Amino acid sequence: METKELKAIDGNEKKKIVKLNQSSILPGSVRIKVNTLFGEVIPQDEVLPDIVVNEDMEEAEEVEEAMALDFEGKSKEELAALLEEIVQEPDVMKIKDQVTAIRVRFMKLNKEDLDKEMESFLESGGDRESYQHVMDEAEKRFNAAFGIFKANRAHQNELMDAQKLENLAQKQAILEELKQLIASEETLKKTYDDFRALQEKWKGIGQVPATENANLWNTYHFLVEKFFDKVNINRELRDLDMKKNLDAKIALCERAEELLTEPSMAKAFKELQKLHEEWKEIGPVPQDKKDEIWERFKAATDKINAIRREHYAKIQDEQNANLTTKTALCEKAEELLTEELTSISAWQKKSTEFSELFKVWRTVGPAAKKPNEEIWARFKGAMDAFFAKKKEFFATLKDRQSENLERKINLCIEAEALQESTEWKKTTEQFKRIQEEWKTIGPVPKRHADKIWKRFRAACDTFFNRKAEHFGGLKEEEAANLAAKQALIEEIKNYELKPSRNENMDAIKAFQKRWIEIGHVPMKHKDSINSEYRQAVDALFDKMRSNQNEITTNEYREMMEVMREDPEANEKLRKERNTLTTRIQKLRDEIAVLENNIGFFSNSKNSELMRAEYEKKINKAKNDLKVLEAKLKIAND
Repeated sequence: METKELKAIDGNEKKKIVKLNQSSILPGSVRIKVNTLFGEVIPQDEVLPDIVVNEDMEEAEEVEEAMALDFEGKSKEELAALLEEIVQEPDVMKIKDQVTAIRVRFMKLNKEDLDKEMESFLESGGDRESYQHVMDEAEKRFNAAFGIFKANRAHQNELMDAQKLENLAQKQAILEELKQLIASEETLKKTYDDFRALQEKWKGIGQVPATENANLWNTYHFLVEKFFDKVNINRELRDLDMKKNLDAKIALCERAEELLTEPSMAKAFKELQKLHEEWKEIGPVPQDKKDEIWERFKAATDKINAIRREHYAKIQDEQNANLTTKTALCEKAEELLTEELTSISAWQKKSTEFSELFKVWRTVGPAAKKPNEEIWARFKGAMDAFFAKKKEFFATLKDRQSENLERKINLCIEAEALQESTEWKKTTEQFKRIQEEWKTIGPVPKRHADKIWKRFRAACDTFFNRKAEHFGGLKEEEAANLAAKQALIEEIKNYELKPSRNENMDAIKAFQKRWIEIGHVPMKHKDSINSEYRQAVDALFDKMRSNQNEITTNEYREMMEVMREDPEANEKLRKERNTLTTRIQKLRDEIAVLENNIGFFSNSKNSELMRAEYEKKINKAKNDLKVLEAKLKIAND
């Protein structure tokens, strides 16, 4: 390694430049190519802190930044429609964050649907190998729209790559012009104006291919330094230029420091990369401020990188915890796999346990990419092994189903032998026994299930239909009894009360006797006809006691005696007691109110009249109360 002195701008100071071999490593692990222009090496005064872009981190940052767009609450159909609308924009850079957020939300919803679909398929006895997913309409629309986005992105990437090559050619041309300008003999004014024009032109050119960026930038700065050395610009002009550069770099430091409060780590890191690119484009600053401003910028960069590392270390901790949880689920699944199952119920129970494990698995977040794939393969392997064993078990179950078929055929033969019997009671018991035995037999092969059941059902129906036809004559008698009871009800409804209470009571007793003498009615009409009868008799009693307070106690007792002979006596008496109790309580309340109000009247002439009226009402209410209480006692006795 050798050193070479270059003359500084003011002609007095000299700096030593280290000439490196092609493969030498500069501080900060930045490898550059040696530029042999003018036989000298490019100075490396400032080495930016390492900004290493990890692919997994970069992908996570894109997702994290996109998730700032909130699409929660939208369905798959709404997301697909939204994506179809957004991808009409040809500039993919404008919509990439939205597309990423929509895609993350859609894939999450679609995964939930797939998991439910798979779970239902497994619970119904299917196995993973035979499962085939059919895309729904939302998936088709989403994939079509996303295909448009990918095509536009690929096309735009091609255009950007072509533009970067064009930018590279333009910057290389500027470097050639700088070389010619350095060798030019023009006046200082014209040379400096041309130099400034080239600087502005350089700044206006966009990105170049990443593989060429470092060497291109170093060559450019080397030529800028050579220009200042060559033309020997006066210190005032250079100091003014350096002051502008210092102000620009101070602004970059402030922007970098503001990023420390940015909540999105992905956004902060991307913005920091842009600031570094801008820093490279700014020229030198005063020598006494050079280290200070650089350390300030580097300090902000280091802090952001430290926060970023801490952020992803936290994510890594969460992923490690998820991996631990998923490992425990794998161990549980493998433990379930070792148990020997010998019955359908046992297999159904274990299938439910595996389904519960799978539900828990779906709630656990991802681990790191590679371990996550490995642990999923382990869990899936245990589930596949379980359902393979289940499939084998149910294959052997088919042999048992054949035995069940044979037993059911024998029961069909027995039922067919009894279907023409006329020993109604004995044969009915035999059929009940056969039917109970049929229930205890397990399933038969599916292709025979319907046929064998119809055969058995036909034999049973033949016997019971014959039995029903035999006893059908009883229905005619019950129908006649129904008509007789309906006619009696109409007679009760049309009964005109006689002046004599005893005569009316005898009529009611006669109605009750005739009702009891009429035989059974069809079962489906029993409740309704009895209810209609009770209502008719109750209505007749209501007519007889239209003024309850005028009925003597003896008369009331006679009425109760008649009521007790009614088939529904208990229910009628209960209603009567409830009615009397309610009326008694109501009268007591009225008496209490009247006695309370009477105390408010003064001794004036008008108040005496009101007081007398109230006392009359109170006395009448008390008399009514005594009658009702006596009746309640009779009803209770």
